[in-house]
Amino acid sequence: MTWDDIRAQAAGLRDLAAELEKSHDHTADLLADVFLAAYQAATRLREPTEMDPSRLVNHRIVTALTEAPDFAGLRRETAGDPYAAAMAVLAQAPALRGMLERSRTAQEQAERAERARRDAEDAAAAADEELRRAAGEARAEDGVPDPLPDAVRQAAEKAKAAEAAARQAAANAAHAFAAAAPAIRAGARNAAAKAARDARQEAETMRAWGVGPGELERMPFDRRARLADRLRTGRLAQWSELIGRFRQMAAGERARKVEGATGELVGVTLGNDLTRVVPFELAGLALPGPRAVFAARYAAGELMLYDSQGEQDTGRGAVIACVDTSHSMYAAGPGGVTREAWAKACALALLDQARHTGRDFVGILFSAADRIQVFRFPAGRPAGTDRVLDFAETFLGGGTSYQTPLTAACDLLEEEADGAARMRGDIVMITDDECEVTEEWMRVWNDTKRRLGFRVFGVAVGAPRAAEAGSVLDALCDNLRSVEHFTDVHAAADLFRVI
Repeated sequence: MTWDDIRAQAAGLRDLAAELEKSHDHTADLLADVFLAAYQAATRLREPTEMDPSRLVNHRIVTALTEAPDFAGLRRETAGDPYAAAMAVLAQAPALRGMLERSRTAQEQAERAERARRDAEDAAAAADEELRRAAGEARAEDGVPDPLPDAVRQAAEKAKAAEAAARQAAANAAHAFAAAAPAIRAGARNAAAKAARDARQEAETMRAWGVGPGELERMPFDRRARLADRLRTGRLAQWSELIGRFRQMAAGERARKVEGATGELVGVTLGNDLTRVVPFELAGLALPGPRAVFAARYAAGELMLYDSQGEQDTGRGAVIACVDTSHSMYAAGPGGVTREAWAKACALALLDQARHTGRDFVGILFSAADRIQVFRFPAGRPAGTDRVLDFAETFLGGGTSYQTPLTAACDLLEEEADGAARMRGDIVMITDDECEVTEEWMRVWNDTKRRLGFRVFGVAVGAPRAAEAGSVLDALCDNLRSVEHFTDVHAAADLFRVI
């Protein structure tokens, strides 16, 4: 039922079946078997002796696939996932074509053996019929004719010849299969390796972009196929590994934070701050005896407390990432990673951070003064993979203007303060360029910053001069750092401890 359902949804599977059926027999069954071998939780191959000879080529191919070294790795990605199993079939299509073509002689010999077997069975049945008829005539004549009638003798000889022909045909088929076996095994190894590699890459890409297994299971086949194609061919497709590492790093930094404590967990100390008491100490309050010990240690300031360092978290305002998409962001650094790729990966990790803490996220892409695009991701609604991809893949080009994106960010925080009464948001400015701002704009900026209480983090990507003391970016930001090595995701680690 699963195979029928997925084949109805996947035009690629139907086209492949129609193509193979023009040149080879029983290929629809072969594709079903290849699919089920990847999809089923537990597979069982029939013994060759149970198979119709015409299906032995299919049996040899599927056997070779399941015995290939990479097949177990493929099944880790495809078992129980109809879409992934169907993609595995399509990934193996070139190898399947080759294996079928190299098995053509064996298939023809198997079909001859099958026809010879049927002829032998028919001849044996005819001989039996002639013998029964002769026996009936003998009973009617009250005796057995001697010698046997010619018809019986001829039928027996024909049956014997047909049996010999069937044995010879079976031997020829076995020889043909033996000759084709190395090519089938080699083709199966290549097919399983390619399918496993493709399945693993697609799974890793999905995880890197934050598409979870649960979301994939609920996604219709066509939509999932379009998403996979977009992730595979989009502008940032080659940087999915960087995006995944950024998200993993951000998750790790979140894990190092302690709920109710400020900054980063660095160890355990002694004191009497009840907001930082480790759970082990609180367990002593459950019984009267340990409770008295707890009180004494509290009075002496000897309770074990989480020790942390760093900045205090901000309020519940929005997280706004202003990402420079001017032409210079195309430039690549060490490792071939572009400035844009690093900046977008950081912004996507900030999106995760905002959603983890229940805050709105806004991505502002900017370049010249008249070029800006705003993507809003409210905390109360799903982000939507297509919308996230639109944000990540949009590139405006042109020059660089600080005033336009920062003014838009201030307007959004002002709107949030008036509407949702949430203050103290965070703005992260990611750029690779320097530009001037007017004195009048700077006065308005500083007034708005004091009134709304937001913080500004700056990241100069491949532009150390922009992060120097006394620069415009330095004057705008409370926390500023320069990133030179674009393969280093930890350069922004502290952002995810304090935002």
